[in-house]
Amino acid sequence: MSNDDGKLYLREDVYFEPLLNQWYAWPYLLPPVTGARHIVNTHRRIMSSFIKNAKLHVMAVAQPGMAGSEFLDCAEDRVSDIKALVERIDLEHADLVVLSDSVRELDELLRAHTSGESIEYLYERVPAPLRGYVEIFMDLEHHPSYRLLESLLYKSRHYKRSLQSVSFGLLDTVGQRPFVLSTPRLPEANNLQLKIDYNDPILDAVFRARALPLAAAEVDALFAGRETLGGVHYRDLFTAAPPAQRHVPVRDGVRLQYLGHAGFLLETADVAIIVDPVIASRGESFSDEVISFSQLPERIDYICITHNHQDHANIESLLQLRHKTSKILVPKNNGGSLTDPSLRLLLKQFGFDAIEMDDMDEVQVPGGRIVSVPFLGEHGDLNVRSKAAWFFELLGKRVFLGADSSNLDPTMYHHIADYLGEVDVMAIGMECVGAPYTWLYGALHTKLVSKKIKESRRLNGSNFEQAHKIAEIFKPSRVFLYALGMEPWYKYFMGLDYDENSAQIIETEKMLLACSDNNIPAERLYGKMTMEMA
Repeated sequence: MSNDDGKLYLREDVYFEPLLNQWYAWPYLLPPVTGARHIVNTHRRIMSSFIKNAKLHVMAVAQPGMAGSEFLDCAEDRVSDIKALVERIDLEHADLVVLSDSVRELDELLRAHTSGESIEYLYERVPAPLRGYVEIFMDLEHHPSYRLLESLLYKSRHYKRSLQSVSFGLLDTVGQRPFVLSTPRLPEANNLQLKIDYNDPILDAVFRARALPLAAAEVDALFAGRETLGGVHYRDLFTAAPPAQRHVPVRDGVRLQYLGHAGFLLETADVAIIVDPVIASRGESFSDEVISFSQLPERIDYICITHNHQDHANIESLLQLRHKTSKILVPKNNGGSLTDPSLRLLLKQFGFDAIEMDDMDEVQVPGGRIVSVPFLGEHGDLNVRSKAAWFFELLGKRVFLGADSSNLDPTMYHHIADYLGEVDVMAIGMECVGAPYTWLYGALHTKLVSKKIKESRRLNGSNFEQAHKIAEIFKPSRVFLYALGMEPWYKYFMGLDYDENSAQIIETEKMLLACSDNNIPAERLYGKMTMEMA
């Protein structure tokens, strides 16, 4: 807390978490209706279970292999704090409980309409919280359904900025961060929490200080008069020492860098593009294994998002990049489906210039183009349109980044290859045994889903046969396997544990061997990687 007259940088080991009602914010938690369903049917349920039997939760999270489970990860002596969060839902935000229940009531109303005749009379029976916020329609088989008027909902009382807050901590004092989908973030001795929404100017100012230092007086002015919780003082987040590693500009050719998990950075001298950024803060235990914020370009021309899951549309990272980002390209949305909230509308709430891309849409960039490529699978057979793989052509180099695409129909890739041609680099996600789809979407259901359905419909990426077939079609000169959640510093939102017998490891080994047999350099990515494409 010294250096009162000098310049201060945001420390490289500072981590940031956007919160909603003290829970880690991810894309399905923030839209009003899907958020209400998750708050009531996931958060309140897990917290109520912890209140009833805290010992069971404490014992469960201590067991190996329980990462990603629905057991709340905090000490028994915090039961009163968890109880207060449940009471906050039931008392201060009882309207969200009613909104969540209204989804069930609307589903029941529509299920009861079986005649196939006009549904116009149903509008006056729509539950009051949703009235005026839905359009009811029929499919060609005369089954009724509805779409949410999302733009209007973001203007309504159902969208509560008052539920937003943020938390900062220091990686080297916090240890393993609890799994985000099962544990709220309480004020602790090792964090600092601010009751602000995500549009507060303090956030861009603080994150800009990772590269451009602030005077100590400027730091003090940013935090002056603000209510803070937790045991970390705001000055502890800053240091007089500049970042040890900085961005190195590209002078010639194309640079491709792996940023961890599903993230890539593509750069030329004229354009910088990031795909699915999940940027790791630089903790002491893995300081040499990551490309962190200080090594990113001063300006990011485009961020491309493959889909709406928390490990790809990562709000935590996006808010930290907002101050240096020009545009975000997101997949085209279904328009009002409960299972497919709009990424464009969500990011628009936080000041991003988000542009929707339909299948095979193109954006011209200096020296080339960006093309959104159809994406099949990994969404439990739900009608989720907000997903796209990405093709980049820069200075004649051609890169396909497929993320979690599952090759359910090779014919589609033949059609794509007929138009795009062969590629220099192909990267494909091979988390081939994903969680049951209810892991992310269960809270949206208003009827019980059978175990048989859960086990059948998983969030699977490509296995060996599927990934290898894509490679046979695109004929890449180099292959990368990624988006596996292998890096331990991402465990707090991935919840994955692998060993040599895991299907994902076995299938990727098959892919590496097949590429070797065909004299194609291939690598299972981990941590970071830099490839210069002259």
